Amino acid sequence: MNLKLTLKYDGTEYHGWQRQPNGITIQEVLEDTLQKVMKEKIVVTGCSRTDAGVHAAMHVSNFRCNTSIPVNKIPLVLNQFLPPDIRAVECVQVDEDFNARYNTVEKTYRYRILNCEHNDPFMSRFVWHYPITLDVDKMKTAAAYMVGEKDFTAFMASGSSAKTTVRNLKRVEVEKNGDVITVTATANGFLYNMVRIIVGTLVYVGNGKLTAEEVKTILEEKDRRLGGVTAPPEGLRLEEVVY
Repeated sequence: MNLKLTLKYDGTEYHGWQRQPNGITIQEVLEDTLQKVMKEKIVVTGCSRTDAGVHAAMHVSNFRCNTSIPVNKIPLVLNQFLPPDIRAVECVQVDEDFNARYNTVEKTYRYRILNCEHNDPFMSRFVWHYPITLDVDKMKTAAAYMVGEKDFTAFMASGSSAKTTVRNLKRVEVEKNGDVITVTATANGFLYNMVRIIVGTLVYVGNGKLTAEEVKTILEEKDRRLGGVTAPPEGLRLEEVVY
């Protein structure tokens, strides 16, 4: 049977989602745990290849197995063996043709910036501490230029295997609550490092290194060198996946 499993995790200690030879990953830990519980080799398909250090409030994967464990009890069983920074929250049986990666309709990522003089030890694993005051109104103006179906070549890191660089960015919202600035982005898909480059570019606007209007030029020129830095991974969280 084909099972859809939803996780949440703190990605601080992991080299991203996808298995790789140079460090422990979420996929590796999950597959090894599933194999221990199910007593068979399990291959998991994930909805997103989150980068090293990136977190997820909702990460969906699917896998096939022949377990006798009641499907709704699988998260409870898995959590007895998973490390505490990875939690299984839901498991349901789905159609045989369901694929957690290719059936995605849209994803939402949320990035948090702690914009104050001193970092907070209780937040530091989950925010980008940026001590220089940012102009949130200018960041909001710049974000509006990004919304829509556009070629986001300028917001993609090198090394991507994407067949097309066109994405429909349905929203980019910038909000400030106290010292925390939150950037929320929803799209039908994201390019490699796209959200982190969006955030880094918005920060450049907020600190005056770029104008809001220059974001439009960056998109038109399709030149990664014109934009801002790639924001560090710890502030980023995969928030929601829609099928």
